[in-house]
Amino acid sequence: MLMQAMALSEPKEVGESPLMMVETAVPQPGPGQIRLKVSVCGVCHTDLHTVEGDLTLPRLPLIPGHQVVGVVEKLGPGSQAFQVGDRVGAAWLNWACGECDYCRSGLENLCQRARFTGLHADGGYAEYLVVDERYVYPLPPAFSDAAAAPLLCAGIIGYRSLNLSGIRPEGKLGLYGFGASAHLAIQVARHWDCQVYVFTRSRDHQAHALELGAVWAGTAQENPGTALDAAVMFAPAGWLVPLALGHLRPGGALAINAIHLSPIPELPYSLLYGERTVRSVANFTRQDAAEFLQLAGEIPVETAVVTLPLAAANQALQQIKASQVRGAVVLEVATQS
Repeated sequence: MLMQAMALSEPKEVGESPLMMVETAVPQPGPGQIRLKVSVCGVCHTDLHTVEGDLTLPRLPLIPGHQVVGVVEKLGPGSQAFQVGDRVGAAWLNWACGECDYCRSGLENLCQRARFTGLHADGGYAEYLVVDERYVYPLPPAFSDAAAAPLLCAGIIGYRSLNLSGIRPEGKLGLYGFGASAHLAIQVARHWDCQVYVFTRSRDHQAHALELGAVWAGTAQENPGTALDAAVMFAPAGWLVPLALGHLRPGGALAINAIHLSPIPELPYSLLYGERTVRSVANFTRQDAAEFLQLAGEIPVETAVVTLPLAAANQALQQIKASQVRGAVVLEVATQS
């Protein structure tokens, strides 16, 4: 039995269309695994870093994609968490050892043996996906498949980033970059009654931020008119770090949500002095996922999505690289629910 997938055989710039449609064997679920018939797969900035070779690739060829919505189609031996026909989501964290100090202390996102979907294991740019049932999530029923897909990485990692920034209810929060993750994070922050200030070069993204409740939107070089309590940086641009620090109050924190970042330039100590903090955000835990998916359904958040067919995966990545997307891009693999 064969399936269609968009696969990477060699990293290239997205302008060179590195993904090719291939026919490959449908994967079989092993013990404790389930097979999903994929409905949609969200396209993430991490996918861009994967196909362009910014990340170390454990193997090739590789099927990217880690914001996967599908239906349980087959159970592997011993699999009991779900039933055939259940709608579920699979995300970035594909497996963690469960034995190391990080895993045992609730930091499985830092497990040194962790595997990630669309990097160590084939992802959702395909008609079928096999995944460990422990790393699969029920989805809020109010969300369509396309609307649910961005929740599975953009939403969860944005939620973890907010928590690591230390922002408190009614605090002043800065967001740098306003793509798939930030447009969900702002809705969580507004739910917490935060005042949100958005820094982005895109006029369309500035307008989108204001529509979603930002009190101010402009470029990183502009003065928002107040000192911020915390900030999250979504843009993978190291040159933004000094500017973001310059907008923080003493004691404020900058959380950098980027798996790959251009070099951070030399900066004067005065920008960091005053007990300001810079920290990275690395992956997320299953607890983050469970908390965010429940919260997303309660708020409820609204995902702005542009849908494209699976065969247009290269085009989707090109649009993300050019910051031409309002919200998120989702690839349609099967008929939408």
